[in-house]
Amino acid sequence: MTVREACIVAGGAGTRLRPLTATTPKPLLPFCGVPFLAGVLERLAGVGVERVLLVVGADPSPFEVLRDGARELGIDLEAVPEPEPLDTAGGVRAALDRMSGTFLVLNGDILTDVPLAPVIDAHRAAGAAATLVLTRVEDTSSFGVCVREGDRITAFVEKPAPGELPGQDAVNAGTYVLEPEALARFEPGRLSFERDVFPGLVADGLHVEGYVSGAVWADLGTPGRYLAGHRLALGGALAWPPLEAVPDRGGGVRIADDVHLAPGTRLVGPLLLRPGVRVGAGARVGPHVVAGDRTVIGPGADVTDSVLADDVVIDGDTSVAGLLAGRGARVGSGTVLGRDVVLGDGVTLEPGSRVPDGARIPGGEA
Repeated sequence: MTVREACIVAGGAGTRLRPLTATTPKPLLPFCGVPFLAGVLERLAGVGVERVLLVVGADPSPFEVLRDGARELGIDLEAVPEPEPLDTAGGVRAALDRMSGTFLVLNGDILTDVPLAPVIDAHRAAGAAATLVLTRVEDTSSFGVCVREGDRITAFVEKPAPGELPGQDAVNAGTYVLEPEALARFEPGRLSFERDVFPGLVADGLHVEGYVSGAVWADLGTPGRYLAGHRLALGGALAWPPLEAVPDRGGGVRIADDVHLAPGTRLVGPLLLRPGVRVGAGARVGPHVVAGDRTVIGPGADVTDSVLADDVVIDGDTSVAGLLAGRGARVGSGTVLGRDVVLGDGVTLEPGSRVPDGARIPGGEA
């Protein structure tokens, strides 16, 4: 029996990803060329989910961009505003009356391809009130460890030193299966899954199942992690539906329709060129590059390890590495660009600009 409903916690402010999140909520930032949550919805549709609630911030309107795609997947999508932050579980608790049965909960900025169907099956078989997907870590000192007897979680220990809990190295990976009545035990308001809900269920003797998975699990919450997540997807470390929709021409070089490559272009996979991309003569692109729709990479340019949103222009004879560029950003020819630079939407760097490593330039400034 499948699970028909899911709730995605998508209200994070994304302050560590500014200036990209100054104009786009973090869960809607492009991942492999489309909003990150579009890929999550495809994964949910693949296991039979038909209704998804998005717990978002005070303004749900930016999430309307997902509605048509969700409809094509057979998903009824509803954005539920959270006028004030209610922590990781409070928004889900506030939306509980919209749930009709067992449901999935996902974190809106965690990249994972954990197989959801086996998790649901394990939850059903155990008769659990809640099931947590867990991932193993080598160093437990930065995480809360889920102590298990068999597959049942019996305790939570915060940041134990390595070796302090022999045989216990599994931590919460941010994907859950829940019974509505388990969450209904808690009063509405500010509520944390990690600090309140799951420890409370264990303390009350309810069955909390732990499903250990070796699937990819990656936080996308900083520029470095956002780039690293793209490297994982491009390199084939996980399955990501929007990426796989673009054919691999060999060596991880994925080229969409309507891409123009001038003579002498050199492509080094893995990379993704989205529809309408134009690459000038003699340019070198890749590895680990995503070029969004209608992006232009000029003659002689060299682009590596970078994520370029839609309508970005990298002028000719410019070298970029580790760049995150928002929609419509432009890097002028001859610009000397340091590594790990983040450009907001619409930023224009004039020809010959000098930008230091790690610079973050908001839209409208250069």
